[in-house]
Amino acid sequence: MNTDALTRVALRYRAVLLDINRKDINLSSTTTVPVMALVRRLKENGFTVNEELLHALNAVSANRLAQITECINEVMGVNLNWAPLVRGWDVPTGETLADHLITWIANIFGEKAGFKGTRLPCGHLIPDGTFPLERYNGCPFCGTPFRTANYVYQGQASKLKELRLFTIDDLKHVYETLLTSATPLDATQTDSLALLLDKFGLPQKVDIPIKETAMLVVKRLVAQGKDDEAACLMKTPTDVLRYLWYEKTGYVQIIEPKTLVGHARKLYSHLWGPLDRGADAAESMRQQLRLKYDRRACLRVARWLNALPMTAQQAAENMNPKRAMWVRMIHALRLGEYSRRKGFEHLAQLLDVFYHQDYTTWQGRVDHARANNNADLTLSLLQERPGLFARCLFATMLRFGGEKVTEAFAQVTDQLPARLLLSLINAAEIYFDPQAERVVRTITGVMHHMGANKLLALYSKKELEQMVELVKRLYRDSMSRRFAAQPTEAKTIYIDPTLRNIPVAVGDRSTTLQDMSCALLGTRFPVEGDNVRLFMQWGKDLPAQHLDMDLSCRISLPNNQIAECAYYNLTCVGAKHSGDIRSIPDKVGTAEYIELSLPELEAAGASYATFTCNAYSVGALSPNLVVGWMDSAFPMKISEGDGVAYDPSCVQHMVRISEGDLSKGLVFGVLDVAQRQIVWLEMPFTAQTLRGADQASIEALLTKLANKVTVGQLLELKAQAQGLTVVDTPDEADESYPYEWALNPAEVTQTLIKL
Repeated sequence: MNTDALTRVALRYRAVLLDINRKDINLSSTTTVPVMALVRRLKENGFTVNEELLHALNAVSANRLAQITECINEVMGVNLNWAPLVRGWDVPTGETLADHLITWIANIFGEKAGFKGTRLPCGHLIPDGTFPLERYNGCPFCGTPFRTANYVYQGQASKLKELRLFTIDDLKHVYETLLTSATPLDATQTDSLALLLDKFGLPQKVDIPIKETAMLVVKRLVAQGKDDEAACLMKTPTDVLRYLWYEKTGYVQIIEPKTLVGHARKLYSHLWGPLDRGADAAESMRQQLRLKYDRRACLRVARWLNALPMTAQQAAENMNPKRAMWVRMIHALRLGEYSRRKGFEHLAQLLDVFYHQDYTTWQGRVDHARANNNADLTLSLLQERPGLFARCLFATMLRFGGEKVTEAFAQVTDQLPARLLLSLINAAEIYFDPQAERVVRTITGVMHHMGANKLLALYSKKELEQMVELVKRLYRDSMSRRFAAQPTEAKTIYIDPTLRNIPVAVGDRSTTLQDMSCALLGTRFPVEGDNVRLFMQWGKDLPAQHLDMDLSCRISLPNNQIAECAYYNLTCVGAKHSGDIRSIPDKVGTAEYIELSLPELEAAGASYATFTCNAYSVGALSPNLVVGWMDSAFPMKISEGDGVAYDPSCVQHMVRISEGDLSKGLVFGVLDVAQRQIVWLEMPFTAQTLRGADQASIEALLTKLANKVTVGQLLELKAQAQGLTVVDTPDEADESYPYEWALNPAEVTQTLIKL
């Protein structure tokens, strides 16, 4: 396993990986010269080290210290090209639409028509009296850069991020929390899990509660030829089908092939325009879904199904919701042939029951009772399967009445995973509000609006508010019982105030990679200075080519007015853009910036500034594109010579686009001007420009994130249930929950959700 990969994983948890034992650390050691040099390099990148890590570094080789420095430099993009199109871009160049129009005409008719000017390396003629060429690093007309920079500013930050020590045992603990996380993993956690699985293998006895995580592990194990280990994770036929679907499509969620083809057609038209005969996404998906398996794959699935710990009737009922898909799979995998072999008797019985439909379905009985408005029978059946009861709780409340349904649901709440209860409380206020906008993200990444349930119209505002309160009561009572049942000898607890701004990781998940830290969607970052600087870097390791990515910002002003800072409008109230680059130099990539001035935004009465990045020239955002923002109470420099404005020490948050992300646009943050906070959110959209980002969807997502239970709120409920006194400092506490603890969302779920 590559040590650099493990170092990257540790850095995501604000830690440095060292292959040492904690008991061997000499806490009285003198800091060596190489360690002092490393600490200086870390400070330049915005990091510092705690005392334990400082002493631990004295025990490792100089080569390892150099590896750590190189890894952090790579993660923070220190060695990339951060020169934008305009030099000293904090002073506007004064370019106008007329400059572009005159240059366009001049390049059609040329010098022969009397145009005089400068011929640039890209071939364009820039007429005299138009663009001030001395202000540009490239062509202002086509956006091709001619100059790159081999430096960045460093060490301007007003606040350093503390790094701690990670040993191999700590990394194993992270691995175990990822495997046993009670919530689905986001893209960063999934990437870390894959790297750690290759390093440590699958533990002998491990319970993976999330099917999605199990499928990720199964696919990795199958690729390594460990079919028998993967078999332990197959509990139902749906697990087998989910793996087959994931292997074929890359999606863990199973949807009907016709529906997926429809999604593909819609996504293609969003990204690339109307379909034509040469590029039919639906046909491409049909080709992908053609079922053809070799003998080894067929035998693997036959063994998995034969070893399932279920009766044939239970397995057949489990297969029924996807019966049409199973019929195709059974034929493609030659399961009938294998069922006739000795040792596959259970498989033979399962297929016999399935084909003769010698089973009843629970869902059919529920649907029949609901259609007949038989509330008692419906609720009795739903109590048999609490998880499914939770998923239809709101609709059932509207159908049969809030009091009656919640009374029945309360009898089974303690059998449910806590994540389902948290999902209910997070969604209740929006669901029972007839005016609220609801948004969902499909597996293809497209955001959709959902209309309100029509039955809401039958209830008054007061009755709907009572239903929300009933759901909150269910949540509070059940979680209090769970916390109270946990044994503890603690008397006091410390809860970091920042945890009240971090939502619990249930529901929304990030699809981008976070190499600097693992923040959760909805996390609020306080702004320390008067300026926020957005940045975007793309094109690393790619050859020189036309690759147009755009960094943009939309500012919400009073009276429903909007100001836009983008490639077509480089300056607006409170914002300045560094210029539109449409081509990348060879291998080192290129950058764009936007500077936001909070005093100017406040003076203009701005409420929000929404950050977006877009792919203008290709079907999706470029892989390895990095986007984020900087903040510092101290002034942040902008080079007059080439416009470099990046300082890794000032980076507050950044994310990297991963391979396979088909988003054409991404909303990655919203500045709340009045609160001086930046909300990190992630909302993909399918338009080429900022104007394609639906403001209603953004506001709906902000409302959804604001309504979510925070880590701090859940810890306060734990303290109340266990009779713990909340204290002001970690030193006073028997139980301490600092900000660093929340950097591992899987660890949070272990403590607060896996109850």
